[in-house]
Amino acid sequence: MAIPVLFEITLPLLQILADGQEYPVATIKEKLAAHFHLTQAEREQTLPSGANRVFDNRMAWARVDLQLAKIITSPSRGIVKITPRGIDVLQNLPTKIDRKFLTQFPEYNNARKRTTGAETTQATMTTLDVIEKQALDFQQSPNEVLERIYNEIQASLASLVIERVLQISPARFERLVVELLVKMGYGGTLPDAGKMTKLSGDEGIDGVIKEDKLGLDMIYLQAKRWKDSSVGRPEIQKFVGALAGQKAQKGVFITTSFFSKEAREYAANLQQKVVLIDGEQLAELMIEYDLGVSVAQTYLIKRVDNDYFDDNID
Repeated sequence: MAIPVLFEITLPLLQILADGQEYPVATIKEKLAAHFHLTQAEREQTLPSGANRVFDNRMAWARVDLQLAKIITSPSRGIVKITPRGIDVLQNLPTKIDRKFLTQFPEYNNARKRTTGAETTQATMTTLDVIEKQALDFQQSPNEVLERIYNEIQASLASLVIERVLQISPARFERLVVELLVKMGYGGTLPDAGKMTKLSGDEGIDGVIKEDKLGLDMIYLQAKRWKDSSVGRPEIQKFVGALAGQKAQKGVFITTSFFSKEAREYAANLQQKVVLIDGEQLAELMIEYDLGVSVAQTYLIKRVDNDYFDDNID
């Protein structure tokens, strides 16, 4: 079956704890995975960032919400136990434990407000409240929603980056390509990294850049600042021919547009190493290496430092 959404996990989790015993988190995870008949592939599925497993992350947030409502407690690190309130909850046989259910407990509501007793308005909603409204009633964990929103922002930024790149001059675009490769670690410093100048009889080469700081090998470049039309196989063939004329084995073809299927298939089967970078990847690399972009805002997501609290030295 599919990985359960966030509030499909809370009730089965609580039922595992119904006997009042203390359970390690790892044991709960195994029991929940068996309860939902998760395959190994489903258990290994990660968030887009690859930082966390989806199932583990949703289970962790289910625990957080149950603890905020004082339905479960963690008497020691990695250990979970049901509370008397949790036992009462199970005795009332809820069909599910979701956000609406949890708001009956004052501790849960207070934990979610910026100021205790403040009226829940748009101005006083916590970050988590806003995230939850984006989460389709807890279908996803806050981490998943944050990553989705982050990816949407990145995609929008990438479109704006390419839009600006298309507005600059061809010469400025060629310099941008060199600057990007230097930021990626090629060529050492910008002054001696390489140059984007027309070579005599180049027939498809815009310039060269050192592969490393010592210049033990050179990478030949082609940059096409196109907008709507695709770069086809003939353009790549011309570039490969130019590489052969220079006795070169490595080339990078960069465009603000995109490559046709035939062009990519042709490049993939070459003896020379030819890397194709389209507009989408170009924008992603510029964002990753902070070229033409700047940080607008930073959010720090912190977690409890369990090692600090485990220190028994008084």
